[in-house]
Amino acid sequence: MFKKKAEKKNVFENIVSKAQGSGKRIVLPETEDPRILEAAEKAALLDICKVVLIGSENILREKFSKKALRNIEIIDILSNSKKREMYAKSLYDLRKHKGMTEEKAMETLKDPMYFATMMVYSDDADGVVAGSIYHSAEVMRPALQIIKTAPNISKVSSCMIMEVPENCECGEKNMMVFADCGVNEDPTDSELAEIGVLSAKFAENICDLRPRVAFLSYSTKADVNIENEQIQKIKRAYKLARRMDSMLIMDGELQADAAIVPEVAKRKNAFDTLEGRANVLVFPDLNSANISYKLVQRLTGLKALGPILMGLRKPVNDLSRGVAADEIVLVMAVTALQAKTSIKGE
Repeated sequence: MFKKKAEKKNVFENIVSKAQGSGKRIVLPETEDPRILEAAEKAALLDICKVVLIGSENILREKFSKKALRNIEIIDILSNSKKREMYAKSLYDLRKHKGMTEEKAMETLKDPMYFATMMVYSDDADGVVAGSIYHSAEVMRPALQIIKTAPNISKVSSCMIMEVPENCECGEKNMMVFADCGVNEDPTDSELAEIGVLSAKFAENICDLRPRVAFLSYSTKADVNIENEQIQKIKRAYKLARRMDSMLIMDGELQADAAIVPEVAKRKNAFDTLEGRANVLVFPDLNSANISYKLVQRLTGLKALGPILMGLRKPVNDLSRGVAADEIVLVMAVTALQAKTSIKGE
């Protein structure tokens, strides 16, 4: 998938290239999964990050080429008692108000997911990628308990990087960003505004896009007096997002065609600041977002990467349990890039 030829790179090869040489330490706690080991080998050889694996060094070292091992570190939780004791003290201090004891903290840190999260919390690593074996709740729980949200961020959300066909004029650089496709079921107006702003920063920092954000609806600039609460929520979200970041190019509420097709935008929305060229689409709820990205992915046969988590102090990303090794490599690349941004988790 990741070619070194001089031919034009696709969306995701560009992200890998951008991450190469990052030097960020990305932890993979699910080392019993062959897909994780395959991804670790590839990421190490591509120099996307410093790969940190949690498991037995005697067993894991035999799984990798000598060249890859130069960029791989293996940590055995059970034999690294001093580090586990240090992390346990920090975990106890963080969670004692929730009933955590010192003994329970030591026991909790036998779980590779918690150990990996404490590594990031303690600045011994820069990000975690997991979820090929763990359920989403098992990935999210320690992230929310330990890493927590970034300053002034109310909730964790997510986005998808969507590949766009080369012959399609929609989006920018053959990609678009969809949000929130994986976390918030029915965001409030303020949460939706926050999702829009975070998605825009993600598009800029990770995808090198100049974000143009559309808050989507089944209507385009409906009458302000209309009583439909869903439409009013989207209108309020757009206005709140403008207050959060007045420099962003954005508009709402817009139908999908008015957001991404210039000719339709001219007919439906004469004062449209996006001019039908949105590259970040903010959906009103999880139903519409998840359905839309899966339909686009299946109908076009193009790749969709994510959901990528946004809003944490430091990046933790959750994989699908059906994920392929090359997709894990891509998520590792995105996680390394997130770790480089000024506000962690964006």
